[in-house]
Amino acid sequence: MTFINHLPEALQEHWQASGFSEPSMIQEKSFHPLQEKENVLGISPTGSGKTLAYVLPLLLNVEKDQGSQLLILAPSQELAVQISQVVRDWATLLQLKTQSLIGGANVGRQIEKLKKKPEILVGTPGRVLELIKTKKIKSHLLKTVVLDEVDQLFHDKELNLTKQILTSAPTEFQLVFYSATADRVVEEAQKLTDQLTIIDVTNEDQSSGVVNHYFMALSSRKKSDYLRSLAYTPDFRAMVFFNQVADLGSVEEKLIYEGLTVVGLASDQNKTLRKLAIDQFSKKRAVMLLTTDIAARGLDFEAIPFVVNAEVPLSEESYIHRAGRVGRMGAAGSVITFVNDATKRDYQRLMKKIELPSKEIFLYDGAIHLNRKEKSTVEEKHSNTKLPHKKDPVTTQQPSKQTAKPKKRPKSNKNKGARRKPSQPEA
Repeated sequence: MTFINHLPEALQEHWQASGFSEPSMIQEKSFHPLQEKENVLGISPTGSGKTLAYVLPLLLNVEKDQGSQLLILAPSQELAVQISQVVRDWATLLQLKTQSLIGGANVGRQIEKLKKKPEILVGTPGRVLELIKTKKIKSHLLKTVVLDEVDQLFHDKELNLTKQILTSAPTEFQLVFYSATADRVVEEAQKLTDQLTIIDVTNEDQSSGVVNHYFMALSSRKKSDYLRSLAYTPDFRAMVFFNQVADLGSVEEKLIYEGLTVVGLASDQNKTLRKLAIDQFSKKRAVMLLTTDIAARGLDFEAIPFVVNAEVPLSEESYIHRAGRVGRMGAAGSVITFVNDATKRDYQRLMKKIELPSKEIFLYDGAIHLNRKEKSTVEEKHSNTKLPHKKDPVTTQQPSKQTAKPKKRPKSNKNKGARRKPSQPEA
């Protein structure tokens, strides 16, 4: 018997209507510890249903009309918006209100909505802390704080903001951490709470589909050309990751100029443009979403077949979370990383650390291939273009006798410059 049978009837019906079958391992193992208000650190592969793993049991502990009791923090605006949508879908069935609090949105409207006393808050650290300091969020009412993608929230700037938020909470509250790479921040999490239940199903979870890892060797100047060619291969649709926003913008301009339907999602865009890019890609109106690590965590698009790293990711965590956009909940997918002579060794070292096998692939004849193009064919093409054509023999009749050329008379300089005398008239 799964925990689903212990949910209120409305949530059970929504579970079935959503097309879910059996809970994933992280969902099953998280339910009772979270419902019993234990402090939990949950670790599981990307795409294994971590959001619902903590949302469903925690919703059961929230009381209607008792102020803001559950706070969920996320490292990016996009992830916070997506989490709030998931939470709202389930919370409304229990007549609970959810409010998203993200930077870039109108703070005045957020303050107005906080007056309605939503029981659940989902936001980014900067905006949440701002509203706590101005007393718009009654942090003393909080019973549970969730840090989603905790390893990201524990980075320098975010960690400072997060700690300030936790300091404002009551002396006793439930603390919850979740991420695919949370094992890297266990010590930091343990500093924030004395008792911590660690649930790590990384090696046991079977919810992810088969994900193949490939690399493609090319000149760094050829990125846009290769992406354009990939876009025309069968069934291609991808999230394309860049390390730098400037590179993303340059490639995006070239692909749009070539007539491809691509959208960009980057940190230098406002909230409206970000939302538009996500909507366009979600509705399959764009063949590629060009982005940075801002979209590597949490964002869930339906059945994406490819992730492309336009350059080698800068860290193991970055590669893992980017790759996690494919192979979600049993779907198959592929990760392609562009390498050049200078970065191929970096890629090989990275894959060795992550312990993932990879193969080289090749792009020609409008398709992706596991083998190089046949050498004989290539040589034949080269021979046709490089070797000079033999002239057809032309038969010419040779004369039997050679015609002697008239000899040139030597010039005489004897009378040079003298006027010619007129001839005498005849008598």
